Amino acid sequence: MTGYGEATINVGGAHYFLDIRSLNNKYLKVVLRLPEQLQSLEAELESRLREKISRGTVTISASMSDESESAAYEINKKALQRYIEQLKDFSGGPGINLAALLALPGVLQPPGDAEGRLEAIKAAMFQLLDKAVTQLQSMREREGQALIADLRSHHSFIADRLVLVSERAPEVIADYEKRLRSRIDTLLKDVGVKIDSVDLVREIAAYAERTDIAEEINRLRAHLDQFSELLASNESRPLGRTLDFLAQEMLREANTIASKSPDATISRHAVEIKGAIDRIKEQAQNVE
Repeated sequence: MTGYGEATINVGGAHYFLDIRSLNNKYLKVVLRLPEQLQSLEAELESRLREKISRGTVTISASMSDESESAAYEINKKALQRYIEQLKDFSGGPGINLAALLALPGVLQPPGDAEGRLEAIKAAMFQLLDKAVTQLQSMREREGQALIADLRSHHSFIADRLVLVSERAPEVIADYEKRLRSRIDTLLKDVGVKIDSVDLVREIAAYAERTDIAEEINRLRAHLDQFSELLASNESRPLGRTLDFLAQEMLREANTIASKSPDATISRHAVEIKGAIDRIKEQAQNVE
């Protein structure tokens, strides 16, 4: 599901900012956009995120600026002096450029207590991530409630159409028997031959067996019951993949109903049911 969250904090003269965005995805894909000084935390930030979110394309962007005195790089005076001494050997050369000297290897060194600074940065970033994820999940939950309402409407539509199919199914056999008797009577009226009622019953029974959709109706109804239970569930486990799999099973039964029954009315209802199931499958991709 889609969502957005952001957080900012100032700690010891350092300013930290983090935002997180999520888009629909069947699986979890994490994209981290971190400045150089935060890249060492990439694996830990992703691991912490995966503890909280299970689906979606999630993008984390972070930045920091440290204006405190402790952030200043230290000048390695011995290295700098050695560079200057070597440059003095070149008489008549250009004047010494201090900025160029500072860029030479070993002259500027990271501030002391690098490990302590990293731990402080890590603590700040984890705090920001937790806060931003809380905002994102709140937004996703609101979207989730709307999705659940939409899924329930599709469930009700399918259940209503399934009632019409189950009511129509017995009538299909009766209509076939009437048409068969009428056709036979018309063909044999002038011949004066009567067909054996046993043969007629056997033919009707064979037709009824070929077009029997009772099992498919019952299985689809059971799938709908399970679907409703999942939507009403208060469990914290992700439901999206389960709903998607259940929708596939529902579609399988609807396809069988459509293929087994030659009745136009049942075929129309089966097409409507399949359309609603396809919309469920699309929405299930967004449910975590």
